[in-house]
Amino acid sequence: MTELSHEIGRQIGILVDRRGYVEHVIVGDAARIVIPAVARFRLAQQRFSGLRCLHTHLRGEQLTQDDLTDLALLRLDLMAAIDVDANTGLPGLVRAAHLLPATRNSDDSESTGAKETAYRFLDPAPPTQLNVDFQELIDSLEGELARNRGARKASDTRDRALLVSVTTETVTEARESLDELRELAVSGGLVVLDEIIQRRTELDPRTLVGKGKLDEIIIRSLQLGADMIVFDRELSPGQVRAINAATDLKILDRSQLILDIFAQRAQTSEGRIQVELAQLKYLLPRLSGTGAEMSRLMGGIGGRGPGETKLEVDRRRVRDRIAHLETQLVRVRASRQQRRAQRLRREMPVVSIVGYTNAGKSTLLNALTASRVTAEQRMFATLDPTSRRLRLPHDQEIIINDTVGFIRDLPSDLLSAFKATLEEIEQSDLLIHLVDASSLHLENQMASVERILAELHLEQLPRLVVFNKMDLADKTELDTMCRRYGALAISAIDRRTLASLTTEISERLSNTSMKKTVA
Repeated sequence: MTELSHEIGRQIGILVDRRGYVEHVIVGDAARIVIPAVARFRLAQQRFSGLRCLHTHLRGEQLTQDDLTDLALLRLDLMAAIDVDANTGLPGLVRAAHLLPATRNSDDSESTGAKETAYRFLDPAPPTQLNVDFQELIDSLEGELARNRGARKASDTRDRALLVSVTTETVTEARESLDELRELAVSGGLVVLDEIIQRRTELDPRTLVGKGKLDEIIIRSLQLGADMIVFDRELSPGQVRAINAATDLKILDRSQLILDIFAQRAQTSEGRIQVELAQLKYLLPRLSGTGAEMSRLMGGIGGRGPGETKLEVDRRRVRDRIAHLETQLVRVRASRQQRRAQRLRREMPVVSIVGYTNAGKSTLLNALTASRVTAEQRMFATLDPTSRRLRLPHDQEIIINDTVGFIRDLPSDLLSAFKATLEEIEQSDLLIHLVDASSLHLENQMASVERILAELHLEQLPRLVVFNKMDLADKTELDTMCRRYGALAISAIDRRTLASLTTEISERLSNTSMKKTVA
């Protein structure tokens, strides 16, 4: 190999299986070789590819970053470079490296942000002095990988994820968004292994993060034993295809994660219709396919024929399903209109609780009406709207609605699909904007809710700002915020704090009623 490489002035590489048979011969240029993707055929979390790469280096250099990237992405057993003597073409030192399993606890869901060494470099040595028991080394490494993977599955079958944030803004803003993505991931049943933040002057149109960073992310994911990579941005169809071409790991973006959470939580038939509709609208532009199964079926000689590609069939079925679901939603809206008309005939005021997800809307509804609506300390615990009757002071009776929580960058398809639900807000005489007073990002969350209400053309409705979880907030800061926004402070788990809220609701509705009468 070294003599031939010296003669032609190009690197030569071979892929050798564990029995010693040469699977592939690769000829590169003077600086590198390109390993064929076929080397990935045995990729699995607990196994290496079963192939080792030996190739020549004409300049006596160390293993390059390309060498190490190939070692990690293709999960090779070993990457070795043999120096070629510039005068004789005889072999010099052999420089080799292999992958290392992640050293941290595989059940640790807390991100440390620390970078681990992904490789171990063997001491350079002439070919005649290599004394590593290679088979024993690989068996021990694969044994450790399998033990980590097996132990995790025995006790916890949740998917493991690496979170990635890419921003053109400040790292502080990226951290805030990534913290929310972590909450979403945990709410969706994922275990977060690590988080990566990349700041760029502009986003890469092909891979979002750039090829070098994408390789680093994939290597980190493989090292930690992650099942998926979750991006804190909505990926374009082209970006999804480019990233999928680089890795066999599952790829999710923020919108997909939110849609998955909604799909898990929707209980009513109406909620399931809305979620499925949003998922299909998200999926349609991202449908793609390659390979022989996607080739066009021709009919007759030289004719187009009646055939369709599998991709075309899939797209047509998705469009048909979307049309069917939209028809069902029209019926849902009609039914809701009838129920609203009945309430209007009874002249019963409607109050809707809106707010950022996990602000405590369902807990407040339960406290006010003695209901048992599902209320959990997680994002989007409630999706399906709930209406209850509430008797206010002076025997005034109203309808109070619990609505789906808002969040920044709520997928547009999801917002569109849930308009049937959000139409309940449209008929409200008063909105209670419930805010988590203990949140570090309180003002940003309030701004997100106001922005979504504006998108729904509901900004003109009367609003009462209520700071919930007052027991978890600093009293001085909370008093300042209440004065600033003309708000009330309550704790939904302490009924003694709710009297002022019901009184204020009664007064606001009375004022609204008087204005309507005058008008």
